[in-house]
Amino acid sequence: MANPGICEGRVAVVTGAGRGIGRAEALELARQGARLVVNDLGGQRDGTGSSDAPANEVAEEIRGFGGDAIPNSDDVATWRGAERLILQAIDSYGTIDVLVNNAGILKDRMIINMSENEWDDVIRVHLKGTFGPTHFAARYWRERSKAGHVNDARVINTSSASGIYGNTGQSNYGAAKAGIAAFTIIASREFAGYGVTVNALAPAARTRMTDDRPMGERTFAEAEFDQFSPLNLGPLVAWLASPESQGVTGRVFNAVGGLVGISEGWRAGPSQQIEGRWDVKQLGEAIPQLLEQALPVPGVSGHSET
Repeated sequence: MANPGICEGRVAVVTGAGRGIGRAEALELARQGARLVVNDLGGQRDGTGSSDAPANEVAEEIRGFGGDAIPNSDDVATWRGAERLILQAIDSYGTIDVLVNNAGILKDRMIINMSENEWDDVIRVHLKGTFGPTHFAARYWRERSKAGHVNDARVINTSSASGIYGNTGQSNYGAAKAGIAAFTIIASREFAGYGVTVNALAPAARTRMTDDRPMGERTFAEAEFDQFSPLNLGPLVAWLASPESQGVTGRVFNAVGGLVGISEGWRAGPSQQIEGRWDVKQLGEAIPQLLEQALPVPGVSGHSET
């Protein structure tokens, strides 16, 4: 690799890296000099099945252009699988500097038609699959910190507009992604003393998760910028993974095509306070006034659709 990149020498673990956004993130991290553990269970879009092939193929692709990568096919939504993944990075490369939590599945359904398993499976893969690897990586960084070492580590999670803004038919996926955004903010506060920053992406890209949606059906001419290519997301993750992002923490970044922005999330809006307890008549007068002062409810884009 000709020139050192902004992640030169750093050790990164990327979950769900066998396809789509995770693959794009892993490739860019490797191009920027990181050594990679490429994790992917190799299942279908709905989480069924498994295969070593996706993780092996991406690791081989990285080695093909001069990078350093090893595959891992553990199920990070299991406690043991998450631990094995983090231990593999430490055992193979001597440390871990960056964890990118990207593994996920889809089982879209309207709430009235959704089964218990469709709810549980999506929540487990996204939320537990983010919590588990983060837990074991953070324990490692805490022990290093207690031993007197200085960490400059990163956790980068994957949220979604479906979670932070809401999208019809994705109550399981959206609830999980909203949970990941909240988890990101909480973890950023808990890990600050260990030299670890925690941020998240709310990305949009054409992957097998979106190939039946309008962005998945959109085609681009050969010379035209493909705004929905997952490769567009790699540079932001690489920058967040690098020493240059030190001090940036607790943020959720919107990202699609050439757009990068910050989602401002929940924050206290207009309010009224009285002495004592409200009664229903008072509330009937106060709440319409508060709604007039409040920002409009955003659409799935994060902007007002009125």
